[in-house]
Amino acid sequence: MKLVILTKSTFFVEEDKVLAALFDEGMDNLHLYKPGTSSIFSERLLSLLPVEHHRKITLHDHFQLTQSYHLAGIHLDTPNQIAPEGYRGRIGRTCTDLFKLKEMRKQADYVFLKNIFDCIETKEETATFTIPQLEEAAAAGMINKKTYALGGITPENMSIMRSLGFGGVVVCGDLWERFDVHSETDFRKIVTHFTRLRKAAG
Repeated sequence: MKLVILTKSTFFVEEDKVLAALFDEGMDNLHLYKPGTSSIFSERLLSLLPVEHHRKITLHDHFQLTQSYHLAGIHLDTPNQIAPEGYRGRIGRTCTDLFKLKEMRKQADYVFLKNIFDCIETKEETATFTIPQLEEAAAAGMINKKTYALGGITPENMSIMRSLGFGGVVVCGDLWERFDVHSETDFRKIVTHFTRLRKAAG
């Protein structure tokens, strides 16, 4: 399965150094997700990252930066959101409804199926599906290689996602909870855990 890393939802000091270390460790699919923030901060973060890693980064907002920094593509987080006029690059979408999944895949290169398990970073986002429901959806062909599991993903539950036929997993809280952005400066635990995530995703 592909492994996607979703950034922490807020910016933090030395985030560029942490992300650069993860890229050096083999991260090849980063989603820059900073809802409700100014494009200035996203641009600053991008400018601090090595240019050779820009092509591995997908934006969830401030899509004008995609072309400026030659990024991997854009991601649309809501069903009604549309790509900028004239955009011809790679597009991802987020879906929370199994029955809309097939239709949303037609409009994108891949789709995040959200709220698989309880979200680790955002506690109010809880699981939408049961494992039997996902098994039924998989048997009906709703889940395929263009569908990535999002929400509460950890190394311990990745094998379940693989057995259901997901083409990838999206990890956020399970990685970032290992580093206190307010009090820690040593981020080796994040890099070590990322290595574990890569192995589990296969």
